[in-house]
Amino acid sequence: MMTEDFNWDLEADVVVLGSGGAAMTAAIAAHDFGAKDVVILEKTGMVGGTTAMSGGMLWIPGNHHQLEAGIEEDDEDVVAYLDSLAPGNLDPDTLMAFMETGPEMIRYLADRTPVRFHAYADFPDYQPYMPGAKPDGGRSLDNDAFSFERLGKWATRVNPTKMAYPVRGSLMEAINGTLDEATLAEREAGDYRGLGQALAGSLFLAVLDRGIPVEFEKRARKLVKDRDRVIGVVAEDAGGRDFHVRARRGVVIATGGFEWNETLVKTFLRGPLTGPVSVPENEGDGLLMAIEAGAQLGNMQHAFWQQSVLEFQPQHRAAKPNYLLGSDERARPGAILVNRNGKRFVNEAANYNAMGKALHAFDAGTHSYANLPYWLIIDQRYRNKYQTFNTPPGGPVPSFMMQADTLEELAGKAGIDPQGLTATVARFNDMVRKGHDDDFNRGDNTYDNFYMWGDAEFDPPYRTLGVIDQGPFFAVKMESGALGTAGGPKTNADAQVLDWSGNPIPGLYAAGNVMAAVLGEAYGGAGGTLGPGMTFGYIAGRHLGTHIPNH
Repeated sequence: MMTEDFNWDLEADVVVLGSGGAAMTAAIAAHDFGAKDVVILEKTGMVGGTTAMSGGMLWIPGNHHQLEAGIEEDDEDVVAYLDSLAPGNLDPDTLMAFMETGPEMIRYLADRTPVRFHAYADFPDYQPYMPGAKPDGGRSLDNDAFSFERLGKWATRVNPTKMAYPVRGSLMEAINGTLDEATLAEREAGDYRGLGQALAGSLFLAVLDRGIPVEFEKRARKLVKDRDRVIGVVAEDAGGRDFHVRARRGVVIATGGFEWNETLVKTFLRGPLTGPVSVPENEGDGLLMAIEAGAQLGNMQHAFWQQSVLEFQPQHRAAKPNYLLGSDERARPGAILVNRNGKRFVNEAANYNAMGKALHAFDAGTHSYANLPYWLIIDQRYRNKYQTFNTPPGGPVPSFMMQADTLEELAGKAGIDPQGLTATVARFNDMVRKGHDDDFNRGDNTYDNFYMWGDAEFDPPYRTLGVIDQGPFFAVKMESGALGTAGGPKTNADAQVLDWSGNPIPGLYAAGNVMAAVLGEAYGGAGGTLGPGMTFGYIAGRHLGTHIPNH
């Protein structure tokens, strides 16, 4: 398509598609590094994407908060750790760009924006037993609580959390219980929010401070090319009309993954994805545009896996199903996961991304996935003590939770083999009383016993191990969920999208979950998606701000 074929509705140096963490970071960096004007096209009426619904942490080895806390870093350790998680799958150029630029991005946000991080010093890497890992933490960053009063009228434009109520402090404050009543009241009054709400809100304030416009209800549908260069975007407005936006320097695709597109999921992913926990607008729009533009693809079989639970009453916009996170409940004392045979199949305290792969074990004899479907099993003691999927301790039994007086009856209701379930619970209880999980070594490492997932009232391994013996008993059918997909257009170290010959497509960049994940299938620790995603958003913006096309 030639430029003269279009009557442009809007023109800018840089056009950013999406408004999650990677997208807003790209827009901010492009503006600050020299782009005359920047515009964000957002598919919905809200900003923040999945970032706003997340824990908001960033995994950035060697960040200045880590170093100032006295936690040293060694590049060889980082490479050894990531290579052990994704052997042979890491691109040296993009990996080096992440390792070098991630700390720069964190410093930049601290110096130039309202975004405020701090080291969560004892938050362990997710696979603390692998070479190069930091079992005592340091690489994951937490957000300071952020007052939404600072956003004024724009506060209502930030995507809400998936939790029953906003967390009024940082994750570290919430987990450690350091917020006294007076501080909590002050935070409530000032509408302070932590986690992903803090990150999305503070990034949005940085966007507003720079006068970067957000064009809401503009769904990007097609990239416009002049010969080989991407020069703009055709979007669709709320009325279904075309909206043409020219990009004088380039376009950044940061539209999230394709986990809500059933066709793409079935085409590319290694196994079933039945319960995505991201925003349902992640339908692969950016991927499809990149494919049409000739982008090389990578990592398409992988997702950032997460266990989830379907709420029977959809609460999300557009009446799409709402899936609740299922990462905490399974790791606490007195909880196990079982398959249809009533058998445990995994260390329930393992990190969510690694556990997702266990759900795709294939039984060649029955020609089915051995661990799908699967259920969480707990008892009344558990429900009396712990919040369970947004239900407070001792609260009403949610509609998606099955209840029975005996394990045999519960198994019948759920469709689980009764003999298998009773035998499994008996064996598990016996191992708990002896102090070791002989089947899956649950509770043997620092991650399993991290008090965020388990119960800090107990010493290891009992932070995660507890008997199941107090009726009534409960079962929750779990889903094979995902935070987002991990495959998409491949980029170089400057976040430029590559074609199938390995050459950059002029004017086209990608960042976040829409791109082929920099770390492949590896998920280093808390913030394993947001850290690389925002780093490459920063790289894309920096490159667009400092490089002016010659035509």
